[in-house]
Amino acid sequence: MQLHQLAYFVAVAETKHFTRAATRVHVAQPSLSAQIRALETELGSPLFNRARGNITLTAAGEALLPLARRILADTDTARREVQELTDLRRGKVRVGATPSLCTGMLPEVLRLFRQRYPGIQLLVEEGGSRDLVGELAVGALDLALIILPLQGSDPALATTPLLREDLVVISSPDGPPPVRGALMAVGDLRDRPMVMFRRGYDLRDFTVGACRAAGFEPRFAVEGGEMDAVCGFVMAGLGIAVIPSMVAFRQPLRTTPFAPPGLHRTIGLAHRRDVEPPRAARELRATLVDFVANAAAADMLPPGVRPAPNIHRGAAAVDLVPEVVGGPSDALGHAGPDQDRH
Repeated sequence: MQLHQLAYFVAVAETKHFTRAATRVHVAQPSLSAQIRALETELGSPLFNRARGNITLTAAGEALLPLARRILADTDTARREVQELTDLRRGKVRVGATPSLCTGMLPEVLRLFRQRYPGIQLLVEEGGSRDLVGELAVGALDLALIILPLQGSDPALATTPLLREDLVVISSPDGPPPVRGALMAVGDLRDRPMVMFRRGYDLRDFTVGACRAAGFEPRFAVEGGEMDAVCGFVMAGLGIAVIPSMVAFRQPLRTTPFAPPGLHRTIGLAHRRDVEPPRAARELRATLVDFVANAAAADMLPPGVRPAPNIHRGAAAVDLVPEVVGGPSDALGHAGPDQDRH
């Protein structure tokens, strides 16, 4: 049983005339008649009483008509639904991002995407890089903005470096500066009371690793907060903290950069290699890449933030060369050029 046969059958049933039905469905009348006969043969019963000048439905035809109409309506609905998804008039994108990115550039990227595709629902998951990678692995996310490189490897996961940003030290503007000069070394954090993020937070791992690489354990005055809490504790004079420059420039806090080679981290875009992201997710990826490239070209990126070498103006997201997630586990604890090893 073919859909076009059902369409021909409904046309004849509604017009009660084979020639007029053929005109309605834009086929020759002999072809329509042949298809109706083929349908009747397949069903094993005539569908029409064909008295001259009087076409009526048989009992079998009466039973088939509402079913045929429903099948054709459902088919049309399915066609429209798929077309709307293809044309990005509806659908959803599930994207994950670290907390600093959720309060940094992601809102502006999502605003631009929403302007272009108002019918697409945006589902945002905020979490640490390892948690987001886990969500990608089980198919709960389409894309994730994470910190690179990650410990371990997953051959099904691909990443593309997107941004490189400096980390800076923040302190209360009401207290003394953390150092006499304009720049700090990692060693200057030794024995200083620090406000530290909760366990599992990417910046906690990064900062602790950098201190250990410099030969000391950091001293925590307060620990356990998220980004807003950490900045609030620093503002209250409870200690100093290391945060991304992307976040620091928006805070009413004293900011002290690290002396060269400094502390840096790379932000990457991750997705599953073995599953093609839906078109809406691919368009969000393109919007994100274009935003970074255009902001860099216009010198509009936040202080201390620069695009990865593979990001340039006019680049399409599909042209980016992904990498398999993985890398040396000590990469989180080193400052300077070693942070670019991915």
